[in-house]
Amino acid sequence: MAKYEEIASILRDRIADGVYPVDSMLPTQAELAKEFGASRMTVKKAIEILIIEGLIYSKQGNGTKVLNSSFWNKRDSKVRLNNFNGLSNDLAGDSRKITSQVIEFSVEFPSKEIAECLQIEESSPVYKIIRLRLLDGSPYVIEHTHMPCDLVPSLDESVLLGSIYDYLHNTLKLKFAGSYRNITAEKPDKYDKEYLSCGDCDPVLQVEQAVYLENGRPIEYSRSRNRYDTKGYSLLDVKNV
Repeated sequence: MAKYEEIASILRDRIADGVYPVDSMLPTQAELAKEFGASRMTVKKAIEILIIEGLIYSKQGNGTKVLNSSFWNKRDSKVRLNNFNGLSNDLAGDSRKITSQVIEFSVEFPSKEIAECLQIEESSPVYKIIRLRLLDGSPYVIEHTHMPCDLVPSLDESVLLGSIYDYLHNTLKLKFAGSYRNITAEKPDKYDKEYLSCGDCDPVLQVEQAVYLENGRPIEYSRSRNRYDTKGYSLLDVKNV
């Protein structure tokens, strides 16, 4: 095992064990280099591995912060992608037209699970958004989204009918650190059956996602669901940094 991989493994274990708790700062690269008897370049490579894995966020001049990845500590397969542009932007170069149908839009207090994923109190209001996304008029994906109200002011149905992420990027000028995605195969629920025309035995591809701002706060927890025969994902596996 290379030295930087060894350092990354030790830091990963420390984060998992709570030695470096969520929202805490890691020691500086100079301090870690001294502790491990390694060069700062070696430590930097170890830090970059943990950034790719979504465990930490680093910004020059602000140090390295531990992100909340406890939600993703599951035994099933995990995929972490640095993609937080939204579906409309993902399909910007596609000749097909993406549109939205708002199924539900409300403000509510989050469940314990949602509050934990968004790192907020259960007394903090969130937007609950359920949207059907259509591609050339055909059902494509259902998005179940929760967002803290204090981070996304003045969100309304006109935004939901377009691109939420255009609103976040261009109107609110928010800066993103990264995202986590957990992809699983699921049985269809009532929304899948009604809006995606799924039969009782049709598998559904579900993508759970948490998106983080530069300050480490989650701005979105969502579940996107699509029929097995309408959408897939291509992944890049990075071996070396």
